[in-house]
Amino acid sequence: MKRFKNILFFADGSKQADHALERAFLLAESNHARLTLLDVIEPIDIPQDFSQRFDFDLQEILKQQRLEQLEELAEPFRTADNLVYAKVLVGKPFLEVIKAVISHGYDLVIKSARCCDGLSDRLLGSTDLHLLRKCPSPVWVDRPGADSEYKQVLAAVDPMAEASDNCASLVMDLATSLAHRESAQLSVAHAWKMKGESMLRDGRSRLSQSEFNLLINMTEMSHKRKLQALLENYGMSTDDSAVKLVHGDASKVIHQLSDSLNADLIVMGTVGRTGVPGLFIGNTAEDVLQTTKASILAVKPPNFVSPVK
Repeated sequence: MKRFKNILFFADGSKQADHALERAFLLAESNHARLTLLDVIEPIDIPQDFSQRFDFDLQEILKQQRLEQLEELAEPFRTADNLVYAKVLVGKPFLEVIKAVISHGYDLVIKSARCCDGLSDRLLGSTDLHLLRKCPSPVWVDRPGADSEYKQVLAAVDPMAEASDNCASLVMDLATSLAHRESAQLSVAHAWKMKGESMLRDGRSRLSQSEFNLLINMTEMSHKRKLQALLENYGMSTDDSAVKLVHGDASKVIHQLSDSLNADLIVMGTVGRTGVPGLFIGNTAEDVLQTTKASILAVKPPNFVSPVK
């Protein structure tokens, strides 16, 4: 976690300090990093007659009012050794946050999750998802009601991804560092499945059952070798009880493991489609983000380019 030197906390309308802000401050403090508290207010539609009649800028008044609230949130965290700033922008929230990340080089965005009203099976709001899809820096979304200290961290990795889309090492870097800092238990999960497996399994292929089983076993061994090569860099092995190599759909496997482990945080990569500059988030990541009760730290692959300019 020492890599983060310029951290952005996105308040997203919150007027009170929460665990996400505390995490942002503690991380900034331990990293000797700069911390900025940011919020975005949307433009208000002011009738022209009102603007002509009164000699003041209502939008600017609202902006200043919100800035004062952020300054109050920041004040308890300010010391001679800690750089904590406050800033308010006007515009579409997710767009302004991403533009700020790009223009000011923020290397981590932290915020509290904003649940979708009336959609109990959808745990993230639209702003959260826009940031997770399009923000070039890692995005840490803390669930409401999360414990102040994490006890279980789950790293979801895909060591089989193409080099340009592979962020497995970054996921492991962050997960191991965070688990150490929080004195938490670290588990590593990799879900595998042979391409075309369901079509080959339905019996219409020319493969015998023994040939099909051999293919499955060879596929599993290939995934196991790749996972082992990744884990060796962190003093771990596929034989460790904390390492889960599971056959099945990635989104289901990660969700089930997260629930069974009672994971506080999932660290995972979001996968862009080759040739498309950051417009899409992988289906696995999308499903996990919307259904898990754990907090999320999502990172982008090395080739990610945000569609926001």
